[in-house]
Amino acid sequence: MNDESENKMGSPTPEELRQQVERTRDELGQTVEALAGKADAKTQAREKATAAKKQAAEKTADLKEQAAEKTAAAKEQAAEKSAELKEQAAEKTAAVKEQAAAATAQIREKTAQAAQAVKDKTPEPVQEKTAQAATQVRESAARAGQFAVDRTPDPLLEKADRVAKAARANRTPLLAGGAVLVAFLLIRRGRGRNK
Repeated sequence: MNDESENKMGSPTPEELRQQVERTRDELGQTVEALAGKADAKTQAREKATAAKKQAAEKTADLKEQAAEKTAAAKEQAAEKSAELKEQAAEKTAAVKEQAAAATAQIREKTAQAAQAVKDKTPEPVQEKTAQAATQVRESAARAGQFAVDRTPDPLLEKADRVAKAARANRTPLLAGGAVLVAFLLIRRGRGRNK
């Protein structure tokens, strides 16, 4: 039996077997490549998902950091502005107090000058009569006060005592006002005589 007779009976020749093995190898290689591609696609998808998660986490962290920085900057600006406004208010308050003190000093000085001018222009006999009248008024007031104390109920005396204390506490403005009033009346009286 030779090779040709076997081929006729249905057995493959060695060349046919080699070709068949080669085809099978090619098919097997293609199948392995397809399976590897599918497996690789799943791996790539997982890797892409992991990368996307990582990128999202990094972006979220960046955004949080930026928000924290902006919040801190806004707080710092607000604190600086608040401090600046407080400083300006303190400066303005100090300036107003200083102006009020200067105005008060000027008023006191002018009142003293007016009182002195009235005193200087008032003739000596008028000054003496004024002093005598003041003494008489004080004595009369003391007598009237004692009489009133004797006749006044205790609750009313307590109220009067509080008023007197308040008047003593504010003596300087009251005296200055009284001096200005007396000066005005004396000047008016002097002008009335000149007419």
